[in-house]
Amino acid sequence: MSLVWAAFVNPLKPEGPEEEKLFQEGEYNKTHRVELSTASLLKVAPTAEERKIVHSLFLNTLDSKTVSFRSRVLPPNSVWMEDAKVKGLEICHPQERNIFNRIFGGFLMRKAYELGWANACIYGDIWQLAGGDYRQEHMLTTKALVCYTEGKNIQVRVHTEVMDPLTRQHNTTNVFHFTFATDTDVPNIVPKTYGHYTF
Repeated sequence: MSLVWAAFVNPLKPEGPEEEKLFQEGEYNKTHRVELSTASLLKVAPTAEERKIVHSLFLNTLDSKTVSFRSRVLPPNSVWMEDAKVKGLEICHPQERNIFNRIFGGFLMRKAYELGWANACIYGDIWQLAGGDYRQEHMLTTKALVCYTEGKNIQVRVHTEVMDPLTRQHNTTNVFHFTFATDTDVPNIVPKTYGHYTF
């Protein structure tokens, strides 16, 4: 068993007004992060102003003809939040861990930024970056779905698509089927939609 000891880290000493300004910005950001974490909905109820905003947004989506909570309409020039999401999955290997056996913060930040950037590009047609001299040609999306189970076996369908950012057209590149074996019986998978029965 190896022990990890805390190492002494020399404090930063800013030199000059520019470094002092950067140092103060870092201190502010650190304090701001702590304040945000204490204001989480998991710890504190929304403020009166926040409740008014949420309620107003909700009322704007009610169908005026039915005035039912179940009958919702999308306001003009709007997109449902659930239709503006992109998911990513990354299998992390030992080289992505630090000495505390956690994923490196820089690695997480890069992956989060890449996915956020892709989502923003898809949503807002933001393809001209860096002064307009760079454009992403294609985006590859991959979706995996457990489509059949039997005993200790799991059948997974993986669907890959390429999206053209200019036309927003999706084209299937491949559909893979993998069977994985486990040591114990797995739960049965049950289709919920008619489309899932075709997998």
